[in-house]
Amino acid sequence: MTDTPLQLDSFIPYRLSYTAGLVSEYVAGAYQAWFQIGIPEWRVLSWVAQSGEITQQYICARTRMDKVTVSRAAIALTARGLIAKRRNPGDKRSHLLALTADGKDLHARIAPRALELESRILARFDRAQLDGLVAMLREIDAAVLSLGETGMAG
Repeated sequence: MTDTPLQLDSFIPYRLSYTAGLVSEYVAGAYQAWFQIGIPEWRVLSWVAQSGEITQQYICARTRMDKVTVSRAAIALTARGLIAKRRNPGDKRSHLLALTADGKDLHARIAPRALELESRILARFDRAQLDGLVAMLREIDAAVLSLGETGMAG
């Protein structure tokens, strides 16, 4: 252990959480204003667009969103006619989600705007810095996953 007092503003877990929240709030406001879609719905829509037919469990694993959030987003997207659900022939307890024509259209309209928002947020950084950031984030992901679930294992 160290005798150095914790300075929350330079504590990396806090910085990651704070920055993620700040970016998410900014992006969420834009998505809601432009397309009447929230972040959970956008993440589900985007993963289905990227992956084809996938299960809600897969989305949970890829987004770190809980089952209830993913389920509610899928229900909302289904109600809007943006995704279709069908029983998973490989696992009768789950469903496969796929984009409808309207879902594909909405994704095609949102994706360029999402990239535009990302460009605005990251405009002050060059490509090498951004590549380095992505690489570091992936390394942090791997480090946390290798430590186990609770973070308390010694």
